[in-house]
Parts: sequence; C-alpha cells; structure tokens
Amino acid sequence: MKLLSWNIQWGRNMDGDVDLQHIAQTIHQLDDFDIICLQEVAVNFPGLPGNRGDDQIAVLSASLPDYCMIYGIGTDVPDGHGGRSQFGNVIFSRFPVGQVWRHLLPWQAELSTPSMQRVLVEAVVTTNIGSIRVMTTHLEYYSQRQREMQIDAIRYLHQEACSMSHRKLLPEERGGTFEVFPRPKEAILCGDLNFPATAPEHAQILAPFDDGTPAFHDTWSLLNPWVPHAPTVGIHPVDFVDQPECFDFVLITDGLVKHLKQHGSDAETTASDHQPVWVELN
Repeated sequence: MKLLSWNIQWGRNMDGDVDLQHIAQTIHQLDDFDIICLQEVAVNFPGLPGNRGDDQIAVLSASLPDYCMIYGIGTDVPDGHGGRSQFGNVIFSRFPVGQVWRHLLPWQAELSTPSMQRVLVEAVVTTNIGSIRVMTTHLEYYSQRQREMQIDAIRYLHQEACSMSHRKLLPEERGGTFEVFPRPKEAILCGDLNFPATAPEHAQILAPFDDGTPAFHDTWSLLNPWVPHAPTVGIHPVDFVDQPECFDFVLITDGLVKHLKQHGSDAETTASDHQPVWVELN
C-alpha cells in the first residue's frame, strides 16, 4: 500500500503559475499510489495568487478517475458574487472507503496573528494490510499556540476513535443515520504540520497515551533513526523558512510499524512550495 502526502499550494508552482496538470503529472510520474492526500486545494478562490478560481477538486478528480474523493473544507467564505470560495484538504483513495469525518480544529482568535480555520479529514479505508483510518491535515503556520491546541484536538479525536473500535451495532441502529460503522484503532496521519522535526510540537504529537491508545510514530525516524529529516520546504527559495526544513510528515500507529517498508520524498519538483512525501506499507 502506497500513500502520498503533498501540500500543493493550490497548484501554484515556484514560478508563481497555477498549474493543476503539473501537479497531476508529477503524482503519476512519482509512483502508482493507492492513497493520495493533498493539502491547500481550492474551489472558486480567485483571490489566491495566480489562481483563476477553478474548481480544483473537479480538475484533480478528472486526473484521478479511479479514486474515491473525500474533500474536507476548512475555509468557506462568500466570493462576493453570490457563490462560495472554499479551501481545504482532500483524500483520494483507490481502496474502498467506509465512514468519513471532517473535523474542524480549534481556531482561537489572536487579533495580532494571521490564522485560518483548519480541518482534519478522516476516512476509514480497507487496504491490503487491513482496515485503517487515514487522516490528513494542515496545521496553523503563524501561531505555535494554535498548532499546540490543534495537536491536542487531533490526539483527542484519535483517542475517541479508538474507544469506539469495539462498539457493537444495536438492532435499532441498522440502516439509519445512527448506524455504527467499523472504526479501527490503527491510523495514518499525514500532512503539512507547519513545524520542523526539532520543534516541541513534534514530541507533543508523538507522545504516548496513558490509556492504551496506539501512539503515533514518525515514519522517517523509524526507517532512519538518528538521521535528520529530509527537508520538504526551503529546498527551493521560499519566504517562510530561513533554511531547508521538514514540515511534511507521515505518522503511523503502533500496529502499522511492522508493515512500514519505505519513506520517500521528491526534492526536485518545483510544482509547489512543498515537496511531496510518501510511504509504502505491506
């Protein structure tokens, strides 16, 4: 099972041009992925630099016709012309998808700090190594305080999901909105977490739980112990880091560690201001 995670910056490449076909071509050239998690995907958002306001979900879906698409909207605002501008994260899965959740993360007002509503997209996916929860997110950039709150929320949501993993379906729940679907303990969490691997938030998200909930593990560190993370931002010049850093992670829970075979990244592409990362499990 191969999973890709990539902050595509609404398709804006390092030349400032928005080119969704470049994004799709890069994905296809890198490998044949079973699950693709993308952050910063826009629908009708002409206010973004270089963007024409296209429905990027439709464009990407057309390039990935064999995948089930799950879009999680973080920002949903009026476009000034009677429509809506939307911005969020998306999961594409070639495996069967069960129940889906779209969790809005904490967004506490800080009047002197730019910020936006963030979302965690979660889907139960039946893979060739079993049923897992795939989660993707994009944490706050400007505020460490908000990132820490969002990490706490993600950890709580993970605990909550694990506590439901053995719940039995009651007769009156069948076929209706109260029906309970399988929610496995094992999970993959990926995305642009907006902190370097040396930051305290890295230790925060990987901290063990005191109630038996499976902890998260950094796939890079599992395969490359004591080796600094390969950078995913700043390889090509950007204005938000002073040096190349790793902001993009793939984390897996305890039961998936034995399945991890590969962690890769593409340092060459200039299709976004972030580099794509991927893992293989079997």
